[in-house]
Amino acid sequence: MNTAPAPLVLIEPYAHRGGGHHQRTLAALAAARPDSLVIAPGGLSEDLGSLVRSGAQVAVGPAGPAAKILLAAARAAARVSAAGQGAFASRRRPQAVRRFPHQVTLLARCLTEAACLRTARRLAPRASEVVILSASEALHSAAALLGGTPHLRFIHEVVTTEDLPVRWLGRLARAGEKRVIALCPTTAVRDQLQRGFPHLPGEVRAFAVDDGMRLTDAERDGARAAFTIPADATAVCVVGGWWSYKDISTIDTALARLATPLHVLVCGTPLDEAVLTRWHQLPNVRLHTVPGPVGDKVLRLVYAAADATLVARKPGVGKESGLVMDAARLGVPLIVSAHDSELTARLAGEPWARLFPAGDPDTLAKTLDHLLAEAPARPGPSAPGALGIHPAAEQAAFLTDTYTRLIKECR
Repeated sequence: MNTAPAPLVLIEPYAHRGGGHHQRTLAALAAARPDSLVIAPGGLSEDLGSLVRSGAQVAVGPAGPAAKILLAAARAAARVSAAGQGAFASRRRPQAVRRFPHQVTLLARCLTEAACLRTARRLAPRASEVVILSASEALHSAAALLGGTPHLRFIHEVVTTEDLPVRWLGRLARAGEKRVIALCPTTAVRDQLQRGFPHLPGEVRAFAVDDGMRLTDAERDGARAAFTIPADATAVCVVGGWWSYKDISTIDTALARLATPLHVLVCGTPLDEAVLTRWHQLPNVRLHTVPGPVGDKVLRLVYAAADATLVARKPGVGKESGLVMDAARLGVPLIVSAHDSELTARLAGEPWARLFPAGDPDTLAKTLDHLLAEAPARPGPSAPGALGIHPAAEQAAFLTDTYTRLIKECR
């Protein structure tokens, strides 16, 4: 007799934020495993209403006295961190002082995760697999010990380095490392994590999942009409907030050197208004802005209107790009900088991708000028697999197998 797969316990501390591929992955995994428990301490964004329709149980508050105490402590620490970031932001202050609020943030994130793990322990069967989808890059073992529950944790990037007090806390809780497996979306993130936590078990696994929701021709036609982009015009989209690891300056210089007209759709937050004003004034740029964060329907509209999505990052950035994954998942051609050797190797020879040297505006400008004449193919159904993206059901099965191995090793 075939038995239905066990439900998952999916913890997403950032489920209240709009936009992003974290939310899509959460929804897809919950749909792949009906009756899963979703724990979202900050609530759900509007995009995640599908979770309720999928039959998932959703917990937006702590369950049990331990979870309530831990979450209250986490929110108090978060307030201290926010106040400290404002008070200690001056460059005139010593670096250790400026870093202090970020250390408190690491503690707040650990306490939040522990509260969610306690909630999982109270609400979910012990056999359920527990996964933190957006976990902190520090205090892994402390979260496991305080939460009282073995778990898998996706570490998307390592941003904040532990200072001495946080390292001490981690050492005190070192025994908890045996109750955790870290899942890193790229080899670069795993290697960076292991330099700081050499005894923490870790594996490389893409975070994004293929939900099979490729863009249709009807969506493309409707999107072009919505943005009033002629059928014979060329359009690219620049999606997501302009964070420090993104190379907006190279895009800026390249757009100024265009020899042919190009429609540019910009969607995300934060954006640099001064740069957008400059793009508005460029002779060969037709700019369309969609300030974010936006829901998935609007984001699909932006992608559908574009002949390609443009991704530029600074050299050496090795974390997973949700935008690259979106291109493969949705079927949108890709223009991407060669900032990460692993990603470059995966994309080499793919007919739907155009690579340009990171930080090279001249090559990017030429690529954009020739986009219409040398249009890349649309990514086919095999494109997600080329990037290591698995269907949601396969990802859920992987999480089950990995968690089962973790539980055996804990005994």
